[in-house]
Amino acid sequence: MPALPSVLVLFLCLRGSLSCPQGCDCPVGSGVVWCDRRQLMTIPFDIPRDTRILYLDSNWITHVPSGAFRGLTQLRELHLAGNLIETIAPGAFRGLGGALRLLDLSGNQLQALEVAPFVTLAWVKLELYDNPWHCDCSLQELMEALPLDTETVDDVVCATAPWEEYIGKPLAHLLHSGINFCVSQQRNTDLAMLLTMFCWFTVVITYVIYYVRRNQAESRRHLEYLKSLPLPRKQSSPEDEVETDTLSTIL
Repeated sequence: MPALPSVLVLFLCLRGSLSCPQGCDCPVGSGVVWCDRRQLMTIPFDIPRDTRILYLDSNWITHVPSGAFRGLTQLRELHLAGNLIETIAPGAFRGLGGALRLLDLSGNQLQALEVAPFVTLAWVKLELYDNPWHCDCSLQELMEALPLDTETVDDVVCATAPWEEYIGKPLAHLLHSGINFCVSQQRNTDLAMLLTMFCWFTVVITYVIYYVRRNQAESRRHLEYLKSLPLPRKQSSPEDEVETDTLSTIL
């Protein structure tokens, strides 16, 4: 009776290793899962745990969610080429073991990538060519942090860039020539901040000048109003009347 839980766990493990995503091919004992060209829009959740090579290329996948390959500790090659991938979650490759050696993301719709999804894949050969890349600081950091495939690194071409003269050029060549997108980005940020401060200072000065001139105009109007008022007549006192009568008598 105590052996029942162990048998149940073994059964579940065997079932997990023998399962195969619907529509895919999983030759028994090969460690290879073929899910390519199956019109998949999402990554299957029931990939066998003992998979060593996973083909998901040439589908309609647009996003790689967090934990999409969790538990595939034996995975050595992950092929995602020829999809429509535009975004990759920061935890997309979390849970993979240290066995992964190839990650093919070529031929997708990637324009930008952060380093975060790849921090645990320091020894992985990464293929990124044939994507509409926007060359900027984040892509530069990714290029410097991960070992890209030396045979295809020159095919990572700038589809867009902060400066028009960089468009259509391999990113690796630009970096080797001394171009630093991170320094340029910092310079642009500093310039934008300086311009913002100048605009704010201009607004403040303009308001102060307006406030002073308005007060001056109000003061002038008030002064002119006071000048326009008739002067009050001085009332004669009884003493003044007595003096006037005395003068009249003398005269």
